[in-house]
Amino acid sequence: MLKNIAITGIALLMLCGAAQADTKIGFINNQRILAESPQAAKAKKRIEKDFEKRDQELQRMVKQLQTLQESLDKNSPTLTEAERRTKERELADLTRDVQRKQREFREDLSQRQNDEMAAIFERINKVIKQIADAEKFDIILQEAVYFNQRIDITDKVIKALGDGTK
Repeated sequence: MLKNIAITGIALLMLCGAAQADTKIGFINNQRILAESPQAAKAKKRIEKDFEKRDQELQRMVKQLQTLQESLDKNSPTLTEAERRTKERELADLTRDVQRKQREFREDLSQRQNDEMAAIFERINKVIKQIADAEKFDIILQEAVYFNQRIDITDKVIKALGDGTK
């Protein structure tokens, strides 16, 4: 009985080994693709260009806020109570406005980055599928604790993205 179990176990191990020999596995590094792909670089430039004016406006408002705060601090002893309250109200209103605009800016920027990344990953996944079909991969992994460099196809994906032919 023990002999039969041992023989069955050895046979299973041999079958698994044979199946593994025919399996073709690939790995891609998403961070490298995003750092090195032309699509990611173009998306970053588009986002920077589209948000540049809003960023400058926010910086201008922050400087205005700082100037108003400094003016209030500097002139506070010479201001009447009504003038001081008016300046403090103006400062509070501007602070709220700046905070609201900063929050909206961050939310819009985050949404835009997510949209761009979704489009890039859609393109990346199409390229990966084309490479997998062309080179007969059984599985391509995007995350791993460890991978051997011989299964890394990141360079092929980046090249295909750059060529635009895949």
